[in-house]
Amino acid sequence: MGNPPELYYKILNISRDTSPKDIRAAYKTLVRQWHPDKHPPSSKNEAEARFKAITEAYEALLDQQENRAAFGARSNVVADGKRDRTAAAAAASGDGGGERATAMPSAAKSEKAAVPAATAARTAPSTPAREFKKPVLYSSTGRLGEVGGRRRAFAEFSSYVVRKAPALEQKVECTLEELCTGCKKEVKYSRDVVDKNGRISKKEETKTIRVKPGWKKGMKVTFDGMGDERPGCLPGDAVFTIAEKKHKVFKRKGNDLVLKAEVPLVSALTGWSFSFRLIGGEKMSCSFRDEVIFPGYEKVVAGEGMPVAGGENGDRGDLRVKFEVVFPKNLTDEQRSGLASILRSCP
Repeated sequence: MGNPPELYYKILNISRDTSPKDIRAAYKTLVRQWHPDKHPPSSKNEAEARFKAITEAYEALLDQQENRAAFGARSNVVADGKRDRTAAAAAASGDGGGERATAMPSAAKSEKAAVPAATAARTAPSTPAREFKKPVLYSSTGRLGEVGGRRRAFAEFSSYVVRKAPALEQKVECTLEELCTGCKKEVKYSRDVVDKNGRISKKEETKTIRVKPGWKKGMKVTFDGMGDERPGCLPGDAVFTIAEKKHKVFKRKGNDLVLKAEVPLVSALTGWSFSFRLIGGEKMSCSFRDEVIFPGYEKVVAGEGMPVAGGENGDRGDLRVKFEVVFPKNLTDEQRSGLASILRSCP
């Protein structure tokens, strides 16, 4: 058929070690999916091309299995004939003429008996080749020829599948709150479409993107075939990339949330309390009575970060509160003296 076997496996979306039974199952599934009668006129050409190529790939693998079975049978015939000829030669070199006369017909009989075995090997129910059923190729004009039809089918398939219009890409901005709780985003976009005369026009589309809790920026949502169209090409995809709006309070790092809090020096040394709202809206308070807040101090509140996308049992990251100690810009001589006397006695 003129195409590499790897391509046929790729068309059927199977691996090289797939059993004949599974190959047949994959073929039936794809044929049902891409039968031209199940597609509207706008995608019927693509469906017909794929349908033909899927059938060609299946036939190619069928022929491959039959060839392997026939080769195995021929190998057995050659091996059996070689053994018989060896035995005949040994008998011919012996002392008795009777043995030489009976050994030669025995070899001939073995070879004749082996020939039907080759045919049986190609048709026996246990042979992998019997797992296949010969498909029939059809086009919009009827049945196609065995060889020429397959070649035309694959050529048509290649013209549709190999070339694809570039993807149409667009960003979808989400707040941290939306990425935390999940939401639905209605996105509108304009794409190029080709009419039956090959003219390109604009068409407005609206798609619904279901943002799941824990999604991160850079996440892509793809709508197959809903991008720009170009003459002679498959429609491109519409690809929407999740973007994260800047939050006025929190900053996201992976599944953790970071909150920066400024604390005056006197409060950092003598005790402090403050309250804030979590990303979900709940109010939370933190108090520091018996600990000193020093520059770089960080308090971790477990399980109050972002949800883990795809996680189980409501897994969440942590909230990390980072404190920035605010030092006074000016001190009087009396303040310096007082601080010096107090701090000198600290360990």
